[in-house]
Amino acid sequence: MSTSGPSETKRFIASNSVSPNASSLHKFSIGHILLDMGKITPVEAERVLRLQKESGLRFGDAALKLGLITEADIQLVLAQQFDYPYLLPGQGNHPPELVVAYQPFGAQVEVFRAVRSQLMLRWFTSGRKALAIVSYNSGDGVSLFAANLAVVFSQLGERTLLIDANLRCPQQHEIFNLRSKQGLSDVLADRANIFEVISKIESFVDLSVLPAGTTPPNPLELLNRNSFDELNDQLADQFDVILYDTLAFSSGVDALAIAARTSGVLIVAHKNNTRLSDINTMSEQLKYSGSEVVGSVLIDF
Repeated sequence: MSTSGPSETKRFIASNSVSPNASSLHKFSIGHILLDMGKITPVEAERVLRLQKESGLRFGDAALKLGLITEADIQLVLAQQFDYPYLLPGQGNHPPELVVAYQPFGAQVEVFRAVRSQLMLRWFTSGRKALAIVSYNSGDGVSLFAANLAVVFSQLGERTLLIDANLRCPQQHEIFNLRSKQGLSDVLADRANIFEVISKIESFVDLSVLPAGTTPPNPLELLNRNSFDELNDQLADQFDVILYDTLAFSSGVDALAIAARTSGVLIVAHKNNTRLSDINTMSEQLKYSGSEVVGSVLIDF
């Protein structure tokens, strides 16, 4: 029996495995991906190729039949082939509540997809690109909701930017494990260049995050600067969807300053934490500031 090195095996797999639309592109070969992921060894790949040749099975089905991979491995590879990556438990070191990353086929994720669809139809049309996500209480889970929503927008192929505009109690840098100390506050204070502090999140397709940055002594004043308008215009040229995570309404009126720039607001309420009277009060003030309340979402995580 002849043996081949890893690179030779990869070339053989790329030229012989069944791949519907891109069999000549190595990065789309299921065998190549399985090798890169360490799911199979070059020797095991040869076993799969022999069975594939003898039985006419696709590479993934042949590897599955030999017991070398699992159905979960197949789903993970298909997600990469179709630009719909997700993470296995423990990967990325994100909180488990980032469900769209770790449970992409669960019922909870379908809720985020449904919200995404509604927003695509009702708001992100006719040149609209920015949306503020607001809540009344600090414990309503708006930051995790915004993070999950940003990921599902990026999975749609939209160039998505999540901005942590909560300059007092930011969370996005923790959710996405960002090390940069600078962010939105530094840009608004002319201490940093916007495109130098935006972080591309490599785990997901077309997702970038602008962290809040240095905690300033004057967050509301920064958000009311004219430079914020200029910033929005700059970002609109680079991204398809821009989501703003904001300070809870009960903690300050920062969200009003952001909503005035985005013109659109999505309200997030928590099933066991938000009172209807508070939502009504917040909605009235948002509308008075000239913002359109696009919709509201009730969450329970």
